[in-house]
Amino acid sequence: HIDISPNLKEKLDHIQLFAIEALITVRKSPQNLIDLIEKRQNEIEHTLKTTDIPQLPAIFHSREAYKKLGKEPARYRLSAEALMRRMVKGSGIYTINNIVEITNLISIIHFYSIGTYDVSKIHGNILFDIGTRNDVYESIGRGLLNIENLPVFRDNLGAFGNPTSDSSRTKITSETNKMLMIIIGFHNDIAALTKAKDFAVELLKQFADAKDIETKLIEYNV
Repeated sequence: HIDISPNLKEKLDHIQLFAIEALITVRKSPQNLIDLIEKRQNEIEHTLKTTDIPQLPAIFHSREAYKKLGKEPARYRLSAEALMRRMVKGSGIYTINNIVEITNLISIIHFYSIGTYDVSKIHGNILFDIGTRNDVYESIGRGLLNIENLPVFRDNLGAFGNPTSDSSRTKITSETNKMLMIIIGFHNDIAALTKAKDFAVELLKQFADAKDIETKLIEYNV
């Protein structure tokens, strides 16, 4: 169960989340998945400049949401924006496992920041909220992250994810068999978000043997 907090609704005009829950198999990424990422990198590298990235609609509106919450988007860079910058520069991305690579591929094609979590490590219902000064967690690859004034996902144990970097507590590992993926949008474009969701489901079936797939749209619009 995922809700959007009244605090976040007060600050932002549009919030759209697509949640995908599924039984999956985590393994090393097959070469054909890596090939798709490399093909997309080549496209991005030859068609975009770093100055184009902040103007991509999903990224632009996410950056605007950060500003409204009092967070500097250039300092706390969105995960989708950070990935795109690596693509443009030809730096590529590290390969971790099929679920991480699937998540990255969705982001570099549809430009949404995405959280992917181990369901067994989430305790209770989820609230999409605003981080406070008391919220802190060990993020994946970034150490302790200042998440005050960031949009955050929290459960009964506290904050565990945001569009910049998710926490180590709920990350996907080789033992994960049930995952929750949340595609995060801050503009009123359900068609674009649905395309990203459909692409995600397709990739999860093809590369992660996804079963018992459930999807749900959670949204707020003024």
